[in-house]
Amino acid sequence: MAKMKGFRKLINVNEALQLALKECSGVKVGGEMVSAEGALGRILAEDVISQYNVPPYDRAAVDGYAIRSEEAFSASQSNPAFFRIVGVAEAGAGRRRVGSGEAVEIYTGAVMPDGADAVSMAEDCEREGDELRVLKAIPKYANVSRCGEDIKKGEAVFRKGHMLKPWDIGVLLSIRMREVAVRSRLKVAVVSTGSELVEISDPRALDETSLVDSTRPMIRALLTRVGCDVVDGGIVHDEVEAIRDWLSKLSGQADITITIGGTSVGGRDLVPEAIDGVEGSRLIFHGIAAKPGKPLGFGFYMGKPLFMLPGYPVSALVGYESIIKPVIASLTGIPIREREKVKARLSRRVPTTPGIRHFLRVTLECSGEGLTAKPIALTGSGLLSSIAKADGLVIIGEDKEGLEEGEVVEVELLGD
Repeated sequence: MAKMKGFRKLINVNEALQLALKECSGVKVGGEMVSAEGALGRILAEDVISQYNVPPYDRAAVDGYAIRSEEAFSASQSNPAFFRIVGVAEAGAGRRRVGSGEAVEIYTGAVMPDGADAVSMAEDCEREGDELRVLKAIPKYANVSRCGEDIKKGEAVFRKGHMLKPWDIGVLLSIRMREVAVRSRLKVAVVSTGSELVEISDPRALDETSLVDSTRPMIRALLTRVGCDVVDGGIVHDEVEAIRDWLSKLSGQADITITIGGTSVGGRDLVPEAIDGVEGSRLIFHGIAAKPGKPLGFGFYMGKPLFMLPGYPVSALVGYESIIKPVIASLTGIPIREREKVKARLSRRVPTTPGIRHFLRVTLECSGEGLTAKPIALTGSGLLSSIAKADGLVIIGEDKEGLEEGEVVEVELLGD
């Protein structure tokens, strides 16, 4: 096989993303019912309509004494209202009743007794045995949580597409929901290509000359964090037929497949070649105008979307963040939180190539003059430690011909 001489055409990063979004729009993500208690982070497939009032009854909002407010409308220190205590109401207990001149000792969350419409706080009362003196006038429904004041029966509590947060689980259980309809997790298969790679569990990994596959576990972790169901495809050797066989297997198990490695222009970079000639398969673009990240490709294999990430870790990370993550978000509805951005001055000049989007890793130092961004490395797409050490990224647009020392730049913080 003749070696490829280079990428035929580099596609703009924005154009590449729009193409991928358009081509993947036909991927259908179904729905399923899951336990409400286990629904954290899931995306709702339909509106959640409450079938209950919350609270389901009038209940005490404080500890005190449930009374008829009209019988204490003029109560004061000098003119207390007198009541006889006829019982105790606690949260979770049954409903009690008060008549004229009667009171019930009541605790927060307990159902209001029939006949009572207010709770006089304990500090506004004096008690001797079963005799209660209320020392302060109290209006109707004072210190009472009304039925349905939190959630009303028939109310849309959450809308379709909402991602469930920890406190949302409590809301679901408060409206007696045991199960909730959510979008199914997107199934994404990840496979590394490269005869030179070994798993960390392989005894050969102890040999310092071996090349441990570190990029695939990183991509798997990123996919898991955005709620994907990850199918681990392991490592496949550098043979076109072996790659085809493995892709055929994975395409039957996943909605989307991601390959790592084998996308550049060397003689052993065979993934684009493996696509050629297979029914239902096509290469849409190969090579994006980004540094690092240039070898990224996208197409379809047997009718399923196929993303081809470079093998170098930082290059793969840039491709994932720039193209794959937004596509996953569009299919699943998972929101992408924008990173916090700060302004800083560059510590040195940074040369760049016009027409290429550069992703510059920087550390930040704070002084009396503000923040200074110190470039770690502009090249070296295999240096994963440069991301681990970086405080942020400076994304240099295609229209730039480098950045000057002292120039103010925008830094995207890499806090998470």
